[in-house]
Parts: sequence; structure tokens; C-alpha cells
Amino acid sequence: MRETTDLFAEPAEPDMPAGAFSVPRSLVALAETAILHRDPERFALLYTLIWRAFRGEKHILEDAADPLVRRVQLLAANVRRDIHKMRAFLRFREVEEPEGTRHVAWFEPEYFIVEANAPFFVRRFATMRWSILTPYRSAHWDGETLRLGPGASPAEVPDDDRLAEYWRTYFSAIFNPARLKLSAMLSEMPKKYWRNLPEAEAIPDLVRAARARTDRMIEAPVLSPPRPTRRTAPPMPPTVPGALGALAREAASCRLCPLWTRATQTVFGEGPGDARLMLVGEQPGDQEDLAGRPFVGPAGQVLDRALTEAGIDRNHVYVTNAVKHFKFEPRGKRRIHATPDRAEIEVCRTWLDRERALVQPAVTVLLGASAARAVLGRAVTISRERGRPLPLAGGRGIITVHPSYLLRLPDESAKAREYAAFVEDLQAALRLAGGG
Repeated sequence: MRETTDLFAEPAEPDMPAGAFSVPRSLVALAETAILHRDPERFALLYTLIWRAFRGEKHILEDAADPLVRRVQLLAANVRRDIHKMRAFLRFREVEEPEGTRHVAWFEPEYFIVEANAPFFVRRFATMRWSILTPYRSAHWDGETLRLGPGASPAEVPDDDRLAEYWRTYFSAIFNPARLKLSAMLSEMPKKYWRNLPEAEAIPDLVRAARARTDRMIEAPVLSPPRPTRRTAPPMPPTVPGALGALAREAASCRLCPLWTRATQTVFGEGPGDARLMLVGEQPGDQEDLAGRPFVGPAGQVLDRALTEAGIDRNHVYVTNAVKHFKFEPRGKRRIHATPDRAEIEVCRTWLDRERALVQPAVTVLLGASAARAVLGRAVTISRERGRPLPLAGGRGIITVHPSYLLRLPDESAKAREYAAFVEDLQAALRLAGGG
């Protein structure tokens, strides 16, 4: 190796271009993370570390006691923690624009992480139009292109967040006073992030009342959730294997929103864990709530007939709903379907996202507006987006009507016409999945 005082002065080897040199891949990865720190000495530290590796210390990172190695690794650890906090504590708010709804979020990172973190949000919210604003950089996604721009002000984010009440309700519901560790809470969710989190408004009251709530939990008798005042069929376990079965058992005790208090049970999805087609409906109906299975009522019968006509075997399809509990309004002895609101769809999305991650369908058929909102994260107009392939993480999606819509059509000719179009949408999904 030639003696030199400059990494970039001349090649390390005769066949390398000028300025080229070789260092371990692990050192490159460490440097790419640590350089995002704000420490003004980071460039000098990284230069020295790379210089030492260049001069022969190829295994320098294995020396955990080396002061330089420890310091650079600490920089990288701080950056990774900041990246995690941005993913955990960022909240979008809706802004209406001429082009449609845009979701805008404000975040104050400690380090220069926006460029490194933006691809994560592109993958996670691929179908949303969003902007993430920070003091030093902004990131904008229009559904196709990621753009980076200058920093912004928190005043550019609207404060009329319609999801704020949902977040407060959700956080209060999952807060367990018996497991409160204030120091750990402040470590994981520092107060600097609270002003951007709607649910954080509930924290002071929850902390003050924690002891009293714990005492009431200890003294209170164990009660079963309320059940509808009618004869119910025995619950049937979801027909799901392996990891999906474990997820179904976890979802059976879901208390993330108030819908569980009136429903008979959680209605999870069912079908093969490797299905290429997934059908997502809105929520279980009256019969589904009693049976514990999706699409077994009148809408399910329409769906079964349409699947058969489209050449699709339901046994080869994974069928689920955006919301897992039956929402209804009592009318005498009847329970009348009530459309789940956006907050209920959003909170239940955790189960749907995990189902989709396990099944990994090639095509997801979105049956109705609620299912489309749950998967796409935005409101849709079915007539405008129906039937055309949409990009989804790990696959594609197709929007069509919910089969219950066909049952509500009063005109027989319109019903026949819409049913035929529904079958065509299912056939298109099958072709898209490579099955026809």
C-alpha cells in the first residue's frame, strides 16, 4: 500500500481510479447512519475511522472498546432512535385541495433523517397523497413521485384534525394504569412530541387518575361483555391456519374501540394463508356477528354466487372485513346495520394490515368504500376508481361495490346490470392474480 496523507489523493491499488479506496461494507453502513447526526465533529470522526480502516485496520469495528468506534456507534444509535420516533409519533391531518385530499404532518426530528425516512412512509402510505413538514426539510408524495423541498413551519399544518377525538379515545382505552411507569413513558414518548399527538392531551389526566383506576380494577368483579338480547348461535372459530390463527385469537379480545361492547364477538377473516386473492368487505352483519364468520348472511350469498359465476372457488380465497365487530342500531328486536365511521375503520386497520402482511395476496378486492378507505387510507369514489388496478404494497388492488349494495337496488333491471358488472370486476381480479 502506498503511503499518503489523503484518502482521495491517489488510488489505494494500481487498478483503482483516482480517489477510490476500499473499506468494509459494515463501516459504510455505519457511516451512512452516523453522518445524519448533528454533531459538528461527525465528518472528522468518520474520516478518521475510514482512514484507519484504509490504513489496515480492516476489523476496527470489532473493537468495541475503541473510543472512536464507541463514539461513532453512539451517533448512529441516536439517529436510529430518532428514525423510530418519527415513524411512531408522526400524525397526518387531512387538507382538502383542488386535486383531492392531502394528508399533512408536522415533525421536529433531532437529526437529518427526513431523506432517509421518506421511503418508509412511501411504502407505508403508498396510496395517499401526503406531505411531511419539518423545520429543515419537507417530503411530498403524490402517489407516484417523492419530492424533497425546503423546511416549513408548524403553522402550515391544520389544527382541525377530525381524527383527534379518535386518537384520544383510543389511547384512553388501551391505557393500563396498573402498568404505568412514568419514567419509561417519558423515555419512549418525550414531551417534545406531545403537542403533535392528539392522544397526548389525555396523558396528564390518565396519570393523575392511575392509582384510583387501578384500585377500581382490583375491586371490580369480572364481567363478560354485554350481549345482544336475543338467542345467539354458538360462535364458530375462524377457519385460519398457523400465524393467522394466532392473530385471530389475539383479535378475539380486541378492545381498541367501543364496538366490542355491543357485538357478540370478533369476526375475523378466513381462508387459506397463501391465497392469491383477498376480499375485504366493510364489517360483519347480523348473521356474521352470530356465526363468527365473514359473509355468511344475505350479502355473503350474493358474493358466493358471483364468485362461482366468475370462476373463483371461495375455498381458495381469503375473505375478511375492514372492521371486525358488528356496528348496529337496535330497532325493537332487530339490529340494523350502521356504517362504521372513519375512526373505527382506522383503529381496526391494525388487524387488517397484519392479515394482509401474513397472507400477502397478489390482488386485494376492495368491496365498497369502507374497505377502500381501510386499505388505501383515503376516501374514494367507487364510480371513478372501480375496476382499474391500483398499486398496493406487495401487490395490487381492485375496487368494486359491496354485495349488499346489489341487495338494496329496488329496480330489477338495474340490479341485474350491476350484478353483471360485479361479476366482471371479480373476473378482472382473477386475471390480475394470474388465475384466468
